[in-house]
This record gives sequence, structure tokens and C-alpha cells, in this order.
Amino acid sequence: MSRVVIVSGGGTGIGRAVARRFAQDGDRVLLVGRRDGVLSEAAKALAAEEGATGEIRTLAADLSDPAEAQRVRDEVDARYGRVDVLVNNAGGNVEIGAPDDVPSGLAGVAWHWTGNFNCNVLTCVLLTEALRDLLQQPDRRVVLISSIAAYRGSGSGSYAASKAALHPYAYDLAGQLGGHGATVNVVAPGYIEDTEFFGGRMPDERRKMLVAQTDNGRAGTPADIADTVHWLSSPGAGHVTGQVVQVNGGAQHGA
Repeated sequence: MSRVVIVSGGGTGIGRAVARRFAQDGDRVLLVGRRDGVLSEAAKALAAEEGATGEIRTLAADLSDPAEAQRVRDEVDARYGRVDVLVNNAGGNVEIGAPDDVPSGLAGVAWHWTGNFNCNVLTCVLLTEALRDLLQQPDRRVVLISSIAAYRGSGSGSYAASKAALHPYAYDLAGQLGGHGATVNVVAPGYIEDTEFFGGRMPDERRKMLVAQTDNGRAGTPADIADTVHWLSSPGAGHVTGQVVQVNGGAQHGA
């Protein structure tokens, strides 16, 4: 029987690649994100790809809002009545492409830290907690997408700290869901190309520096992360839980 797979932030980049990988298995995939148009375009394109046999549907919601997360839970229960895999991919760095009217001083500090907490922590926690009862079942899988920044910082603090906050949450959740037969793991990517993360603002010199930090001499791809998420969600990873898997080509020691 096909599984029900929910992918937050599923319209672009890593989330879209994750959705593609599960759709190739014939799974029923629900893309969740803030931008309805982006989600709809992604679903249409993915469904048209060769090898995509699964059903792909969309649901627009702001997952940092408790009421919106509850609405997603209600829709999921009504549509499917179950969740087999939850991939918490929604997130980003509010410091990239920040508007010109960001306050200065401590008010600006609060804007950045609150924004990244809402973007990366609440979007994950609220959706997961809304679906908790559906995940308390044998063979359920929860995967959180973190970042290499959680280990070595992001230059300003707030983005890295928000991603690092996912790790202890995953450890606690793994303990709480483990008795039901579910697993919870984290994937921490390094530099991944072909995403919207940098907003088209990646200087060539910085790209070369990030690639040079890897041991295998290349940037990561969304497919690299999707394949790792897919394995963690497979029966073969049934005894893997409470882990953070770094996917960065060996760049974790770079500066």
C-alpha cells in the first residue's frame, strides 16, 4: 500500500526533490507551504515527470501559526486519516533578502532572532505536534531538515541557533515516539545548490570557497538530501532513530 508523505516547504529546492523521490515510489505526497502558486506549479511539474506514479496534492499554510498548523492536521485527517512519513523541510534565513525597513539596534536583533525562530523552529514543531497522534504508530517516520550551520555557526547567530534547536527536539521526540515504533531523525545539509536559500545572491568566490571545503570537491544537490531522507524513511532504517546525519561532502570542518 502506498504511504502518505507530508513534505513541508515542498514547492522548491530540497523539499521538491524529496517529494519527487517519494512520488517515484507511488506514494501519496502532500506538499505544504506558504505560497499556493509555487506549490501548485511544483505538483503539476512533478506529476508530469517520468517515473512519478504517486498522487501529489498541495495545501497552502503558514506553519508558524498554530491555527494554520491545526488546519493542516484537520485536512490531513480528513483526506487520508493517516501519516506515514513527515518531512519537516520548511525554513530559511530571514537575514537573506531582509527588507530595508528592518529596525536597528536591539529591535533589529529581536527581529532577526524571532524571524528565524518562527521560520525554522515553529514551522517544524507546530506541524509535528499537530500530527503527533497520527505519528504514534508502528513504522512511522519523522525527518527534520537542519543545517551544517547548527555545528559551526552562520556568521550572525540566529539562523544557526534556530537550526541547532531542532536537534534536542528530535532527540526528545525520538524517545517519545520510539515506544510506538516510530523513528525520528535529522538531516543536516552542507552547501546545496539549486535552491532558493541564497536568493540568487551567492557570489562566485563564496561558492568556490564552500566547494573547496568539501572532501569530494563538489556542491551538494537537492537529490543528495532527498536520497538520504528517503533511506531514513525506509524499512531498512527502522533501527536508526535519534540521529543527526550530516550530508556535506566532508565540509563540516571548514571555516
